[in-house]
Amino acid sequence: MTVPDGSDGRTMRERMDAGEMYLADDPELVEAYLRAQELTEAYNATGVRERERRTSLLRELLGAIGEDTAIRPPFHVDYGTQIRIGARCFANFGLVALDVAAITIGDDVQLGPNVQLLTPIHPLEAGPRRDKWEAAKPITIGDNVWLGGGVIVCPGVTIGADTVVGAGAVVTKDLPAGVLALGNPARVVRSLD
Repeated sequence: MTVPDGSDGRTMRERMDAGEMYLADDPELVEAYLRAQELTEAYNATGVRERERRTSLLRELLGAIGEDTAIRPPFHVDYGTQIRIGARCFANFGLVALDVAAITIGDDVQLGPNVQLLTPIHPLEAGPRRDKWEAAKPITIGDNVWLGGGVIVCPGVTIGADTVVGAGAVVTKDLPAGVLALGNPARVVRSLD
């Protein structure tokens, strides 16, 4: 990864949105992060019977959320605005969606407890990492995917429609549609009819 020299005049937000190296402690990004943390704190404090309040908070926090989608608290994001979730989805307790880059979730997706969707990338070189540079790659999850409990989806991964990923798997590479994947790293073990 190449650290930018700042000569092109773009903001850190523009760099982040383009998937390029940026500094997360930029004031504009810090403000967006704090806004998201306030909204997730309010969301996570809601009661089980406060469905309308939860829906309202998710609509304010996320880039988009489809009808009849439910996320059980606690729920954690970086910014929220880069997350788009389709209709009729369900996320069990403890979803972590670090949306430095876009996270797109299709319709009818099921996420088990403690699923992590991680878009950030940190440099391997000590200097840029010490200086707090980072980047990100988007995650895309197709329609009718089921991620079992504790699944981790790494930056830049696309999971095809109708795929099932077994509990505890770490998805480091794209998975095609209609397969069962297990393990660390996740490997396709068979097709699903």
